[in-house]
Amino acid sequence: MRKTISTIDRTAISGYPNFCDGYARPGNTGNGYVSVVKVATGTVEKTDDFLLDGIVAYDRAEANDAYIGQINMETASSFCGIAGNVWGYDLAYNSALNTLQPMFAVKQYDGTDLPVFNAGPLIDAGMSLFGTEPHRRFPPAPGAHVICANKSTTNSRPLTGAPDPARNEAYGVWCYIALSITRDRYNSADLFIEDAGTWTENDDPVALEAFLEDHQRSVAWSIVACGKDQSVLYDRTFMSYAYVIMRPGFVGTALTVAPYVTLAQRAVPPSGFNTLYDMTLADWEQAVGFS
Repeated sequence: MRKTISTIDRTAISGYPNFCDGYARPGNTGNGYVSVVKVATGTVEKTDDFLLDGIVAYDRAEANDAYIGQINMETASSFCGIAGNVWGYDLAYNSALNTLQPMFAVKQYDGTDLPVFNAGPLIDAGMSLFGTEPHRRFPPAPGAHVICANKSTTNSRPLTGAPDPARNEAYGVWCYIALSITRDRYNSADLFIEDAGTWTENDDPVALEAFLEDHQRSVAWSIVACGKDQSVLYDRTFMSYAYVIMRPGFVGTALTVAPYVTLAQRAVPPSGFNTLYDMTLADWEQAVGFS
């Protein structure tokens, strides 16, 4: 079920004409917020300072794909509640979702099926909103304090030989994001699950992909378990992962993140915030000048 205009104030407009901002920041208009879905990786050649290498790799993951660079990321728990909107689903609906078929389904605690879909269209919607590093649209304001559901892992690959997990080494790093839409969006929250880990078996991306395909069911299990604990049932789940096999002598970060933002003023169409509930992503791009 998608959200629509209601008595709940979900308006989420930032104080900046061209930049989104973090939820609950001064100058925002409305009580609402917008959740955006992103998974990305970043790598850098290893120096003699792993801490600095990790900073650069992490910043590159923030900058890659949907651009959320230069923000002060504040970690929060992982729910999009009754005042929230999912970008590409509730607002500026990505019509590519219409052609998706479930990848698989799992049983919920009441015996009903929870279908799991690829989150690619939601990730694409995030890139449409924020833009990319070379082609920015309405990214979070530089230096903004942005609450995010997030997890990450950073590891290095030795220049020669097999990695030693005890020394924080691996062949690759990976991350997942999953968004589960609750059946009752007026009384329950949508659930984000973020997962991140390392790959130490070999440097074969096909083998890593096979592991990640299997691991999807473990991520889905955690969704069902969290739902049971809260007596919440979900209508559908959107799930995607990202990974990288590092080159020898490189450091890699895998970042899964869902920022909670308010929209740049110029990201709101002239017809008003509430018309975003009835717009497709293509409609929105045309309305704000990105045809």
